[in-house]
Amino acid sequence: MSEKIKVLYVDDEQENLVGFKASLRLEYQIFTAVNIPQALNYLSNHPDIKVVFCDQRMPGKSGVEFFEEIRISYPLPVRILLTAYTDIESIIDAINKGNIFRYVKKPWLEADIISAIEEANKFYMANSMLLIKNDELQKAYNELNKFAYSVSHDIRGPISGILGAINLAREIDDVEEMKEMLFLMEKSLKKLDTYIISMHDYYSLQRGELKIQEIDFNEIIDEMKAIYMVLSKINNVEFKITVNQDEVFRNDRVPVKLILNNLLSNAFKYQDKSKKDKSVEIIVDVHKNVATILIKDTGIGILGNHIGEIFNLFYRANSQEVGSGFGLYNVKSALLKLNGQIEVNSVMHEGTTFKVTIPSI
Repeated sequence: MSEKIKVLYVDDEQENLVGFKASLRLEYQIFTAVNIPQALNYLSNHPDIKVVFCDQRMPGKSGVEFFEEIRISYPLPVRILLTAYTDIESIIDAINKGNIFRYVKKPWLEADIISAIEEANKFYMANSMLLIKNDELQKAYNELNKFAYSVSHDIRGPISGILGAINLAREIDDVEEMKEMLFLMEKSLKKLDTYIISMHDYYSLQRGELKIQEIDFNEIIDEMKAIYMVLSKINNVEFKITVNQDEVFRNDRVPVKLILNNLLSNAFKYQDKSKKDKSVEIIVDVHKNVATILIKDTGIGILGNHIGEIFNLFYRANSQEVGSGFGLYNVKSALLKLNGQIEVNSVMHEGTTFKVTIPSI
């Protein structure tokens, strides 16, 4: 059963309020106010009121003036003026100042009131959806601005590095110096390749549909172990792995791997190079249809005032390593698709722990 539409009726004549509520209380949730302060109190305590009726002739403040006032503080409720006067000036005033949806003549007929409420509710729902779409559009516009900046900065940077190295190489005859130039070019190309992969992940997450299948975390971690054991040996970082899975787990394998890959990549990338004992640990525990994943590192840590922003698109919390700004944003986007959650606990110069929970579908 759908929730009743909430309607507020403001009138200084008590018998009108009683009659209005008696006629409509079975179909709608009716609030009645005998004065403007009482009406404002209802609007404050019930932000989901959808329709407001107000008599034009109220003591101290007309219905038009009341609507003009609430138009700023409570823009969503649809405003309908009740008036016994047919003079056109009042109606024009109501439309121009109070921005009313319509007016109903007094004495009103129940059929007219019901028709007005139903039309107003449709208008309210359409308006609410429009606000949501406008917010989504503004978010998309902001991301597009960031994306345009990122493309110009993060793609042109490596290309400029390669072009610079090529220009220098033209003047070099020494083989060792030439090898050094080739190394710089390779580094720039790897950076560009990583950025392009991150962009691909970003758009795949935004557009792709879920493909549910059984997931064996031992299998996924074994695949990643082959990659990260190399980093472990090169950078002298101990890599610890624990997987506890004795039950079937179902979800989309691709975003699960993306989450693990991004978090492990950061755990190795942002190690504290001054430490002698460096480590990255991943613990996966599947229990009662929920996968809980802990990824711990002995890295440089994240400042407390940055933790709330690290999942924003293109945000970079530090400059130890150059990142694309997509990684943790993609993690958050993937978790939204999987109905998962992520928590972060970090202490500067001690390390960071990410806790991820993903339900089985």
